[in-house]
Amino acid sequence: MTKRKIIIDTDPGQDDAVAILLALASPEIDLLGITCVAGNVPLELTAKNARIVCELAGRPETRVFAGCDRPMARKLVTAEHVHGKTGLDGITLPDPVMPLQDQHAVDFLIETLRTEPEGTVTLCPIAPLTNIATAFERAPDIIPRIQEIVLMGGAYFEVGNITPTAEFNIYVDPEAAKIVFGAGVPLTVMPLDVTHKALTTRARVEAFREAGRVGPAVASWTDFFERFDKEKYGSEGAPLHDPCTVAYLLRPELFSGREINVEIETGSDLTLGMTVADWWRVTQRAPNATFIGDVDADGYFALLVERLAQL
Repeated sequence: MTKRKIIIDTDPGQDDAVAILLALASPEIDLLGITCVAGNVPLELTAKNARIVCELAGRPETRVFAGCDRPMARKLVTAEHVHGKTGLDGITLPDPVMPLQDQHAVDFLIETLRTEPEGTVTLCPIAPLTNIATAFERAPDIIPRIQEIVLMGGAYFEVGNITPTAEFNIYVDPEAAKIVFGAGVPLTVMPLDVTHKALTTRARVEAFREAGRVGPAVASWTDFFERFDKEKYGSEGAPLHDPCTVAYLLRPELFSGREINVEIETGSDLTLGMTVADWWRVTQRAPNATFIGDVDADGYFALLVERLAQL
């Protein structure tokens, strides 16, 4: 089996943690490293949380790199109101023993994309795009070497979850998002429109709880963060956003979408960070992203439970 080489760029976050666990549990994936960025919580905590998750999975050999501690041009906005003060509130897990790599995440991205054969590395950003855009600016030669970017961010019909018009990951660093969306890399996007169709339910959370050694932690995380979404949206559960990216690499048939043009708003106070998605193709702008619009939610959660149980 030829494994898919990926790098996860992340700001854990309970749903980020599940995405990392899914990658570590999947033999089809070769996780080259985890790069951390400031987002849901500050960088010190995201780098710590990524290592906690790796140790929970029994994979302390996974390389974790700390990257940018603030957006490219703005003050950092965080989301403790959703994820708790640690970013992984819920179950209490021990502090990590495994080391943080000395190399900066951006340098690791550049070195890896220059070293690995062209077209063999997929980037999975599930956080603000600061690390990725910074690497693109410092080393534009790496851009055509990327196989694909599969990211979680943005929205079109669902629109915003941090402002009326913006999804959190894009809003935190819209300048970075503009660079990435304009880079010409094959780009697949998991927006709120699809992640809000992948909702936790009591039955799905209880299935997590029974999913092997890591199941109780995953159920505890979902128990914690779904309280915010249930109160905000009046929904039965919470969207499990970030694992959609890894699930797409494993089971693309679970997802459907279309190629469209997406532009990032960076100049308006009212719509800052909006992904202006031409879903109906009413402009003449060339498509630059595959925007996913639907997911087989039952198949998605079945995949998660199946893989998590193997850790």
